[in-house]
Amino acid sequence: MSIINITKDNFEKEVLNSNKTVLVDFYADWCGPCQMLAPVLSEIANERPDINICKINVDALTDIAVKYGVSSIPMLVVFKDGKAVDSAVGLRPKEKILELL
Repeated sequence: MSIINITKDNFEKEVLNSNKTVLVDFYADWCGPCQMLAPVLSEIANERPDINICKINVDALTDIAVKYGVSSIPMLVVFKDGKAVDSAVGLRPKEKILELL
């Protein structure tokens, strides 16, 4: 499974209307911890076909980041049935990310 890059056009379809649990990574290209998190999320995407992993660039989609209270990155938000049900801020080990799901 690959990681889905979110745009204004696909946010509703890929996150809010998904029939799977969705893990959204709010990130920025200039963020060191975000870059360190990327390979961990790729591993999870490959191991867990039952979830979708999406990335939202906070610089490009500021309105969505503000809507979900992103004040610090990386921030992971778990969506189920179109609702944000859990979140975690900062670089996390893989085990802690899996616990969120």
